[in-house]
Amino acid sequence: MRESILSVGIDIGTSTTQLVFSRIVIENLAGAASVPRVQIVDKQVIYQSDIYFTPLVSSETIDGERIRDIVASEYARAGIGPADLSAGAVIITGETARKENARLVLEKLSGYAGNFVVATAGSDLEGIIAGRGAGTAAISKEKGSVIANFDVGGGTTNVAVFLNGEVLDTSCLDVGGRLVKLNPESRHVEYITPKVKELVSSMRLDIKEGRIASLESLRSLTVRMAAFIDELTGFAPESDMLDLFLTSKRFKARHPLAGVTFSGGVADAVYSPEDASRLFRYGDIGIILGSAIRETELFRQVKTYKPAETIRATVVGAGIHIVNVSGSTITYTSDGMFPIKNLPVLKLSEEDEGRSFAKIGEIIAEKLKWFKEGDSYQQVALSFRGVRSPSFDLVGRIASGIADGVREALPCWKQVVVIVEEDMAKALGYALSARLDGKDIISIDSVSVENGDYIDIGHPLGQGRVVPVVVKTLVFGG
Repeated sequence: MRESILSVGIDIGTSTTQLVFSRIVIENLAGAASVPRVQIVDKQVIYQSDIYFTPLVSSETIDGERIRDIVASEYARAGIGPADLSAGAVIITGETARKENARLVLEKLSGYAGNFVVATAGSDLEGIIAGRGAGTAAISKEKGSVIANFDVGGGTTNVAVFLNGEVLDTSCLDVGGRLVKLNPESRHVEYITPKVKELVSSMRLDIKEGRIASLESLRSLTVRMAAFIDELTGFAPESDMLDLFLTSKRFKARHPLAGVTFSGGVADAVYSPEDASRLFRYGDIGIILGSAIRETELFRQVKTYKPAETIRATVVGAGIHIVNVSGSTITYTSDGMFPIKNLPVLKLSEEDEGRSFAKIGEIIAEKLKWFKEGDSYQQVALSFRGVRSPSFDLVGRIASGIADGVREALPCWKQVVVIVEEDMAKALGYALSARLDGKDIISIDSVSVENGDYIDIGHPLGQGRVVPVVVKTLVFGG
């Protein structure tokens, strides 16, 4: 059994907007007499759009109609329609995610989202997607070492740290190339973000809107902005200004980096410094920021790798790397439930599970109150680690506990969704169905999620044996 699906990635960034279409191939790798083992075996970009400057009506408003026109024209050029898609992502990133009408723009694109496309703008997820799209995750797996990707765009620098292909940590700084916009010929400053204005004031630089900025002052500013990267990674002491420019959170720990990559619109200027006569050709400070990053201690002391993608890293990651597939031993009671989007995760701890799951019902009932508003319960996906090769009796006890725990919430839920890490979803789904007669059940395994995550589940694939899954660290964050 071999099956291919089409995926789209749409990245509406601070500086640029672009699309990619990709083909993802799944295949049953198990023998005819074995339990099915369906996995993604190939991912390939089949179409890349032109790179457009993100259209804005004003400094605070995205031109949603123009965005929609861009997307529509690229769909037509690719010869692909929304109904052809099975997966993908529409991502509004960086400064653009903070515009007043960011959510309305997503609504305008809803007709181009197919049946299973996630719209998201969380800085943590952006960093992960860019790191995978750039190829940094693959480099870390190949080298068996800790490699960080710095995705330096127009408005933010999203950071993801990988070890052996897996995410160790993420962070984000408000450091980007279009935080100061100016006339490329005269260097008259047209726009400065509020945070950069505060930084400029603290440095007593002659950079003000409506005035000509000196090259010396702009270089001083970008060197200071780049220094926040050293502060974040421990190559320089933290300053009082770091908190102002820290978008999400500090790293959980100081990671001993064996290598770094740079992606995003500023990355090419990091790897290949521009001629002095072309420094402001994009009407911003991106090129001189790239040069400033070359002067950081991080760049000097850590081995630098050139990634597979730079400016296209996020959109390639969104099109190819955001989707996974569940395990092959799953249960669902109706095809009509799919797709399911933006379902918050309620994950039980190992302590909650205990050795015998004896109190799982009470624990679920208590924790579901987190998702209760008035008399109504929000639909959630219940998650726990589970047990490898559980006995029939234990599966029954777990199912009974879950049924008891969700009883009060059931009238508010369309279905009961359970996610287990161990390979036991089919048996658990059958046991739940028997205890929750008439309620639709989705029980999937081989998917790892955490509290605070959101999950999307698409239409079944591979002759109904697996479902495509997207785990989102944040839906609208940063």
